Amino acid sequence: MFQKKYFALAALAVSFSLQSFGQGNPAWPAVFQKINTEVQTNSKAYSSLKTASETIGHRMTGSPNGKKAEEFAYNLFKSYGFTDVRYQPFEVESWSRGSLTLQVGANANQLQNIKAVSLAHSPVKANFTGPVVDMGNGLEADYQSRPEAVKGKIALVYLGVLSGSPEGTRSLHRSEKTALATKYGATGVIIINTVAGGTLLTGTASVTGKLIPIPAVCIGLEDGQNLKAQLQKAPLTAKIDMTNNSGKIKARNVIATLKGTSLPNEKVVVGGHLDSWDLASGAIDNGIGSFSVIDMARTFQKLKLKPKRTIEFVMFMGEEEGLLGSEAYLEEAFKNKSLQQLAFMLNYDMTNDPKGYNASQESCRELFQSIGAMAAKIDTTFKNSFSSRAGLHSDHQPFMLHGIPTGGSSGGKLPKGAGDCYHADCDSFQLVDEQGLKNTVRFSSMLLYGIADANTIPARRLNDEETKAFLLQNNLKEPLKIAGEWRWND
Repeated sequence: MFQKKYFALAALAVSFSLQSFGQGNPAWPAVFQKINTEVQTNSKAYSSLKTASETIGHRMTGSPNGKKAEEFAYNLFKSYGFTDVRYQPFEVESWSRGSLTLQVGANANQLQNIKAVSLAHSPVKANFTGPVVDMGNGLEADYQSRPEAVKGKIALVYLGVLSGSPEGTRSLHRSEKTALATKYGATGVIIINTVAGGTLLTGTASVTGKLIPIPAVCIGLEDGQNLKAQLQKAPLTAKIDMTNNSGKIKARNVIATLKGTSLPNEKVVVGGHLDSWDLASGAIDNGIGSFSVIDMARTFQKLKLKPKRTIEFVMFMGEEEGLLGSEAYLEEAFKNKSLQQLAFMLNYDMTNDPKGYNASQESCRELFQSIGAMAAKIDTTFKNSFSSRAGLHSDHQPFMLHGIPTGGSSGGKLPKGAGDCYHADCDSFQLVDEQGLKNTVRFSSMLLYGIADANTIPARRLNDEETKAFLLQNNLKEPLKIAGEWRWND
C-alpha cells in the first residue's frame, strides 16, 4: 500500500514539475521505459569495450593504437546506422616515454635506484643531479613560506593533501603542482602517488599540453614516505636521467550527429575522451565513459528516437595530453560560427553506475530531477540526487570557460579497486562492471533525451562577466591562473 502511494505521489510530483517548468511531454515516461529495456537487454558497451581492450590495447593520442581507436569508434557509429559520422582532425604535440632512471642517496656517490615513471610532457632529454627539497603538498603556500628553498634543486611533493595540513586545504592537479615548482626555480619535480602498494601514476605534468622545461616523475607512496622521513634527518641528492620523444602528429575526434526535429540549430554535445595513457588499456579511464556514450548513440538509433534538438556524440582524443580534442572542437565552432548553437554539453569521464545528475548551473535542478524521478520510478536504485558544481581537467572545461552550461551523470562509484588504478598500469578490462556500465548508459540516455527534447533548457550560455563570476564562485581562479587560462586582468 505504502509503495503504491509512494509511486502515485512521485508520478504526481513529476507531472507537476514538468508542467510547472513548461516541459509537460507525456511521451517521456514511455520513451524512458523503452530506453531502459533496450539497454538492459541489448547494450553493446561492455562487449565493445572488451574487444577494444583486447585488440587495440592502450589508446594514446598520436600513436598507432590511437589511430586504431579512432577508426574503431567511427566504424561502431556507422554500424549502428549513423549516416552523419565524421572525423575532426587536429594537430597535437605528441609525447611518448623513452627511458628513465631515478636515483636517490645521501650524496652523488651513494645513489640507489627508485622505481619511477615519467610524467607526460617531460623534456625530450634531461640529466640532472641535485639536492632534494621536501615541499609538502607542493601548493603556492608551501613555496611562499620558503620562496628560495627549491631554486636550482629538485622538489619532492605529494600528489594529494598530506594529513596534518591546515583545515580546508585544497589540492591542485599534478600539472599545476609542476608549474608551481617550475615557477619557483626547481630543476626537477618528484611527485609522490597517494595509492599504497607501490602503484605508479602517469599523466601530463603540463598545463598547456606542450613540453615542460623540467623533468617530472612519479614514485610510489611508500618510497615517497621513506624519502620524506630521510629528509627529516639528513640531506638527500637525486639524479634524474630521462629520454622521451616528441613531435607534431595528427589526431582525430570522432563525431556522430543525430539531427533534431523542431530545433535542429540548437545542439547538445555528449562526449567522453576515447584516448588513454600507454601504461594499460585504459578501460576505466576512460573506456567506461567513452563506450557508454557510443552505446547511448546506439540506443537512440535502435529506438529511432527523434528529440527536438540536434545531438552530437563526440569521442574526444587528446584529453589526457591537455584537453586537446575538446579545445579543437571549440576552435572549429568559433571558425564556422556554430558556437552559438551549443545549448548544453554532457561529459562522461570515468562515470560509473550513476545515482543522480549534475549540472554547472543550479537552474537545471528542476528539469534534471523531473527526468530523474521518471528514472527512479523505473528503477529505485537510481536515487535522483542532484548537484550543482564545477571543476576542471576534463573535456567539459573548454565549454564551461566559454559560458556553455555543462553537466552529466553522477553519484556512483567506480568498480572495486578501479580508483587505485587511475592512470596506472593496472587499469585493465577486468576492473569493468557490466551492470554499472549499463546503468551509465540507460540513466544517461534518459537525461540526454530529456535535455534534447525539452521545450526549453533551463540554463543559458553565460556572458564573459557572468562566466568570470561563476568561476570565482567555484574557486577556480587559482588553478586557471597557474594554467594561464584566466583571461581576466585581475
